[in-house]
Amino acid sequence: KLPRLALQPVVIPELVHGRVHLKCTYSRPFSKAPVRYLVVWSRLSASGKKEQIQHDTTLQPFSYVEMNGINLVLGDTVFCTVTAFTKDTPEQQSLPEESKGFYAGIKFLPESLKIAEDGKEHVLTILSTVPIACPGHDDSCNITLQLTIEDMGKNSQFLGRPNIALSACQVDLLRVPCSESSCAAATLTVTAVTDFAQDGNRISRIRAGPVGWRNLLWRAYTPKDVKVVTVQDLPTGNCYSFTDPHIITFDGWHYDNYKIGTFLLCQSTSRVFEVHVRQWDCGGHHSATACNCGVAAR
Repeated sequence: KLPRLALQPVVIPELVHGRVHLKCTYSRPFSKAPVRYLVVWSRLSASGKKEQIQHDTTLQPFSYVEMNGINLVLGDTVFCTVTAFTKDTPEQQSLPEESKGFYAGIKFLPESLKIAEDGKEHVLTILSTVPIACPGHDDSCNITLQLTIEDMGKNSQFLGRPNIALSACQVDLLRVPCSESSCAAATLTVTAVTDFAQDGNRISRIRAGPVGWRNLLWRAYTPKDVKVVTVQDLPTGNCYSFTDPHIITFDGWHYDNYKIGTFLLCQSTSRVFEVHVRQWDCGGHHSATACNCGVAAR
């Protein structure tokens, strides 16, 4: 056999004549004799086994396979294995070298997300690892993804109650030059729903599927790519204003307010939410006491 040639095969996405292809590139070994390459393309099956989909013999330091939505679809993990041999002595072959698996489809970043019922927004990026092919070679083309949420809670009492909130129900992936395994991307925010219920830590899944796409590759796409979000259940804060009136704040401070008038009881610093309270005299002539007589919230 020929010695190990450090071919270092790598799979990258590329548009060829407006169609999505995967390109296997590898290093050309130093050899005086002409070198040929046997390139075997394979993908992971549902059972986790590799199945061959195409093989080529070429003089070029690259090989292509088309993602046509039939034998190679979105959601596949693809490999290429390269073996070099000389034209004159084809029985003398190098050791085959395999690329890392290339995942062709929709990805979520970060890959894992754990949030809490604290009102904080968390940025989520949705990207396509393959370029978006559009009719007419339109450079500004995009694809719209519909986002759905599925609650994975085991307690039927809380099923159907949303556990997370997204800043958008649809996102547009706009085609850009491929770099760092991203050929199109969009961002949105995820927030845990403060539900005022002790329902324990719950898990939700976010799924993204294409909307109204005519291209066979995307039309045949079945969204299996999901984002799993774990939501930590936190005790809900409470504040009180009662009797004449005594006030207990969210962080547990106690004080009294005997004055008459309309007061700002609480106000959010991050969103439009506030509560006003109106206090009237209710103590008579012998004691200066005020009582809650009205409340307004927005």
